[in-house]
Amino acid sequence: MKIFMIGGTGLLGSEAAKELIARGHEVSSLALPPLPAGAMLPPEMKLEFGNYLEMSDEELKGHLTGCEGFVFAAGVDERVEGPAPIYDLYKKYNIDPVKRLLALCRDCGVQHVAICGSYFSYAAKKWPEKELTKWHPYIRSRIDQEEAAMAFAKDMDVAVLELPYIFGTQPGRKPVWVFLVENVMSMKAATLYPKGGSTMVTVHQVAEAIAGAIERNRGGHCYPIGYYNLTWKEMLKIVHKYLGVPDKKIVTIPNWMYAIGGKKIMKEQQEKGIQGGLHMVKFTDIMCSNLFIDKSEGCDFLGVTDDDIDAAIGDSILLCRDILEKKTQVLGMKGE
Repeated sequence: MKIFMIGGTGLLGSEAAKELIARGHEVSSLALPPLPAGAMLPPEMKLEFGNYLEMSDEELKGHLTGCEGFVFAAGVDERVEGPAPIYDLYKKYNIDPVKRLLALCRDCGVQHVAICGSYFSYAAKKWPEKELTKWHPYIRSRIDQEEAAMAFAKDMDVAVLELPYIFGTQPGRKPVWVFLVENVMSMKAATLYPKGGSTMVTVHQVAEAIAGAIERNRGGHCYPIGYYNLTWKEMLKIVHKYLGVPDKKIVTIPNWMYAIGGKKIMKEQQEKGIQGGLHMVKFTDIMCSNLFIDKSEGCDFLGVTDDDIDAAIGDSILLCRDILEKKTQVLGMKGE
């Protein structure tokens, strides 16, 4: 089928385009310039540079007309800070675009839609007692994004992929894990980290999930995406290995100590006149829990297959180290 994608030059979008093309689909994409240095995009993908937020409905319909599928692999995540209320920024890049683009999809006869979301939505539904949407603007925005998407499920097949920790790299693109590597490298004697853990996937597995959502989903569904459930200690052992310190100790700190760090971050944000998407003190409860997702909850149905998570973590860590040591230049995240 013909598929139009927003964000085809990004880490997730470019890998999804490769997977979709390998399955016989025709992919076109709109993305913000510039192209990351060294990025390997599938030559079969028809690419146009531009900002869809600045384009008219008629211009966007020109891309969507004749397409059967649409992939939204853009938006911003919880790393983005800005003036309060920060929710407004997430609404601009994550929610309003879904409402507008899916309305255009409906008008153009698009039948299959896949949207890259966040597994924090899964957490909010799994742990209602934690009131995550109350305390974390970013998590509230992701729940609202899902609700906006599902409102169109009566007109087309709509899938929101609740994506977790993702490992893997794109040449020239800054990984999300630079902060982690910087912290680990700064702690010489031992790595101090809280208890807990997370579900994880490789970027190729995300591509399989996107392709599977386009091909298999019927109706409106939010799919929790998780394949490898690792404790922080298990993940850090892999990180240490690729940083060349396999015997470095990992010391589990108490929750209150992590919360103190979160309080410091929020104080710094306040002094700068900005707000983060997560309430970093309240986030302690999530960080220090095992936010695990079994592959049967989404990956199995979508056809996600086994991959080398160890190698994917390694690729991410090594690129982050090169960035910190100024051995390579990369582009940061954009809102498309």
